[in-house]
Amino acid sequence: MKVLQLGFVALAALLHVAAAEKYQAPYFIHQCQRSDPELNKCLQFAANTLVRHFRNGIPELEVTEVEPIQIEEIHLALGSGPDGYRAIFREVEAFGVSNMSVTGVRSNLDSMEFQFSFYIPHIRARAQYRSSGVLIMVQASGGGDYWGEYEGVRAKVYFKARKEEANELTYLQVDDIKMDFSVKDIKMGIKSQQDNAIIEAALNLFINTNGQELLKEMKPSIKKHLLVTMRTFINNLFGRVPYEYWILDE
Repeated sequence: MKVLQLGFVALAALLHVAAAEKYQAPYFIHQCQRSDPELNKCLQFAANTLVRHFRNGIPELEVTEVEPIQIEEIHLALGSGPDGYRAIFREVEAFGVSNMSVTGVRSNLDSMEFQFSFYIPHIRARAQYRSSGVLIMVQASGGGDYWGEYEGVRAKVYFKARKEEANELTYLQVDDIKMDFSVKDIKMGIKSQQDNAIIEAALNLFINTNGQELLKEMKPSIKKHLLVTMRTFINNLFGRVPYEYWILDE
């Protein structure tokens, strides 16, 4: 009986080695066993391995300059009517996103559903803004430079993928993707092109006092652009690296 048990163990080990040799993963991929009872922890390690290489660029994925993260524009609207405050932030650049770490993973390989939790210690952002309307009883029309410092950023990203077969390999494509995020501490402000130091100081005081409320109003616009960026990145990744290189079924 012991000989038979040893035979099964040896066979399982050989199958594992054969699978690993058949699907030689790129250096930025950490492979996981589908049968691993700690699969989610393995996927977390794999995700952090990818992030670590992502910081330095991954030429194979055509990822070279990872920062700044760029967003074309973000919209903010406060109040309604002709005096409602409106602002557009253009050429947004964010630094520090690549210092993220993956803190948790939930997965269902049968339905191809995944949820990743992220933590980013600090993000620094800058942009150009144009605004119109009234804010804190002050005519706030104008434009200038925007800056922001975001501490303790936490995000969750959920996506559902589908399998597509090509050249006897399986590739994933994103069918649905959602996200949400929170920021522990916010500091932000503007440098107006208008030469009025009193109004600028009043606006900056309001912005910093109400940072979380302003972020809440900006969230839909930020999420819309980030979801497009993330879908593109994930599809590019899955389109170049077959499923079999991520997950070993044997």
